[in-house]
Amino acid sequence: MRLFGRTFSGPQATLIQTLGVVVFMASMSFVAVPFYSWFCQVTGFGGTTATAETGSDVILDQTITIRFDASVDANMPWQFRPEQREMVIRIGETALAFYEAHNPTDQVIAGQASYNVTPYEAGGFFDKIDCFCFTEQVLQPGQTVSMPVSFYVDPAIVEDRDGQYVHTITLSYTFFQIDLPDGAAQQAALTTADSTVIETQ
Repeated sequence: MRLFGRTFSGPQATLIQTLGVVVFMASMSFVAVPFYSWFCQVTGFGGTTATAETGSDVILDQTITIRFDASVDANMPWQFRPEQREMVIRIGETALAFYEAHNPTDQVIAGQASYNVTPYEAGGFFDKIDCFCFTEQVLQPGQTVSMPVSFYVDPAIVEDRDGQYVHTITLSYTFFQIDLPDGAAQQAALTTADSTVIETQ
């Protein structure tokens, strides 16, 4: 075995080959995550929604029902709910829905929402234009926020072999607690320090 102009044999060659396999597998593990995310967004696999910069140019007379669902991870102390349970929209029409999140604790908490739609075959036709789930959310103690999501259902769904039979789509979000971003973490530390000083005086 030759490498970098040198010849290796026996145990040395085996060691180098083994290290090569380890490096290759490690690099593939980093590539697999963004590739899987891209694959899901393109195909709608697993109910992953698509994204769009603008609304649809085509709006059909045919309507579809959108239902909204919300949940939180077991370790997330927020209260989270959809502000509307369902709406009926025309296929291709841009719609706007809202979700409400409340932080009932006395701590600054950051969260990130994961999402999907059911049935899964509708994922590739559910296009989000803007969504609170695209960024992390930081709530102050006791704060309540109303968070928008704008979307449309791609008219191509009516021509899809499976999508044409979909009449109701459920959009689901789950919020998970994440580490505070640097700025928010520093502000939270300062707030805690100020509260401690006031209490000790």
